Amino acid sequence: MNPTHDDLLADLETLESAEDFLDYFGIDYVPAIVQVSRLHILKRFHDYLEGHRQRAGAPSFAEYRFLLARAYEDFVHSDAYTEKVMRVHQKAAGIARVPIGAIKRAGATNAS
Repeated sequence: MNPTHDDLLADLETLESAEDFLDYFGIDYVPAIVQVSRLHILKRFHDYLEGHRQRAGAPSFAEYRFLLARAYEDFVHSDAYTEKVMRVHQKAAGIARVPIGAIKRAGATNAS
């Protein structure tokens, strides 16, 4: 399967569940793992896609498949709390994210 970029995007719009994505990309999975970690898998997949887009632009079908398989595998060998994909787990672990725009030099004031 090697759909055009436009066909791939149209197909992705129709997918609703983690199982839909895994089936579409032909990735074998254990239903019990997906049942427990479905949101975490999809969030990790999203994060991997964002990283890919920033480095290399729009992913191909094969790249989407690879990134989804990687996200799924993360939860085959680990769990949601260990992976800390969701903000609630990051906060519980003391991990904070601050947008660059919110960082100012000490003593700097806004010129108005």
